[in-house]
Amino acid sequence: MRVELTGLHLPLGGVAGADLRVEPGEFVGLIGPNGSGKSTLLRSLYRTLRPEAGTVLVGGDDVWRTLSARRSAQRIAVVAQHGGDGFDFTVAELVATGRTPHRGAPAADRRIVAAALERVGMAGKADRVYTTLSGGERQRALLARALAQQGGVLVLDEPTNHLDVHAQFELLDLIRSLRVTALAALHELNLAAAYCDRLYVLDAGRIVAHGAPADVLTPDLLAEVFGVRAHLGVNPLTGRPNLAFAPLGQTPVPLTETGDPR
Repeated sequence: MRVELTGLHLPLGGVAGADLRVEPGEFVGLIGPNGSGKSTLLRSLYRTLRPEAGTVLVGGDDVWRTLSARRSAQRIAVVAQHGGDGFDFTVAELVATGRTPHRGAPAADRRIVAAALERVGMAGKADRVYTTLSGGERQRALLARALAQQGGVLVLDEPTNHLDVHAQFELLDLIRSLRVTALAALHELNLAAAYCDRLYVLDAGRIVAHGAPADVLTPDLLAEVFGVRAHLGVNPLTGRPNLAFAPLGQTPVPLTETGDPR
């Protein structure tokens, strides 16, 4: 299912004139400094922040002008930051809330919830209280809820925040394996480079670059947008683009013949 945002203006978050598209089956990353408007832009897609101008199309239909909230929720599933906090639900109960837009038969809903839990490797924790889970387990539970919703589009807002390295890889590997249309705001640039098909860069509410990770993550752009020196290379373990960072203006540390700092 295709996603297309055109001429999007969101004064509350300072987003101005944003154009963005995600083709069916693509995993697209949204990157930018804190406060650049990433979460704000995503909220316009899943109907929590109405644009002042512009269009938000999902599957060719306008999310705000054509689709009802229920119809929109049947197409767009969300993994938001802290999406299950504050509720003493079991994991199965939390995942079952993903069925709300469909109003299906209880037996069918239970089968769909069980299948979603199995898909994310959480079937054995269905009866655990959500708030007792680890960070990685919580994100898997939230992803299972999104899968139970059976939308054609998956929206993720900083899904790897507060996860250790292993859990970050595990979660993003799982998202890639789903082969759904996915748009994710990501904080860690090397994860964005490793997992996303294309990237959009937001700076002060404006999209300043988009394209394949190796084309977007240039030293000049990273200096201008993020205020860091960067070297773009290739990860020898994965073959994907890989970044090394240093503060702007820092003098390189000379190395000895053995490669140790002097």
